[in-house]
Amino acid sequence: MTSDLRPLLVASRAGLSRGRIELRQGFTNAETLWGYLLPTVVLLVVMFFARDATVPGTDFSLGGQMLPSSLGMLVAFGGLATVAAIIATEREDGTLLRAKATPNGMLGYLISRIVVVAGMGLVSSALLLVPGSFLLDGLMLGNPVAWLTLAGVLVLGMVATMPIGAVLGSLLSNPREVGLVTLPIMGLVAISGIFYPVTVMPGWVQGLAQVFPVYWLGLGMRSALLPDAMAAVELGGSWRHLETLLVLGGWAVAGLALAPVALRRMARRESGASVAARREKAMQRVTW
Repeated sequence: MTSDLRPLLVASRAGLSRGRIELRQGFTNAETLWGYLLPTVVLLVVMFFARDATVPGTDFSLGGQMLPSSLGMLVAFGGLATVAAIIATEREDGTLLRAKATPNGMLGYLISRIVVVAGMGLVSSALLLVPGSFLLDGLMLGNPVAWLTLAGVLVLGMVATMPIGAVLGSLLSNPREVGLVTLPIMGLVAISGIFYPVTVMPGWVQGLAQVFPVYWLGLGMRSALLPDAMAAVELGGSWRHLETLLVLGGWAVAGLALAPVALRRMARRESGASVAARREKAMQRVTW
């Protein structure tokens, strides 16, 4: 091992260790656990009441169709909104400044955030998929290929969304601006075929949805967990695996290229004075 690589490996190990510790601590915190459970319970209730409705043109349960789509939504929301919120919050409280002041601290910090957000995504997905598999019929859970596809889409989706979330977070000056990120994402969810097939929407809406990763994550999850016959109700009448790979891969490449630049630029602007000024503004808002 060369001396140049050793500090990077040390920082990487520290980031992995910190991420695991924070993830474990989160599972012992009632507020954090409720944050995991509430969205999942709401989604499961919606799916349960939609189980007797059918996808237009089929006899397949609309609730069953919603479950894999919702898995894609959770991955997208976690990678985009959660990462942006974490970076904005830790920029204000000085965590980023402390990481910047430590040798290779930004590398360790980013690795720890990846571990936390990826772990949260996996837990949220499991909390939705496991009970959903008992409440809803028709899911292809006994097929090993389905699980491989599910894992591939999950990993690719995280790589496609988390760097973009980091870029968005670097643009926010404080965590109270996270709504500027979450509201557009919610709009994308509404037009991306998560809760109802995108094929019933106007053509221009379909085209807009296909630009962003939310639609492709939902499609990829549906291709993993739904019967092949359900591809007939998708755009183009197929699961479009190649297009899913290309679009999510394109977002991943763009995010991985932009995120380091955006984060370095943000880190250069961080100083003790800027953190103190943001804290003062935050305290004034609380006082008012």
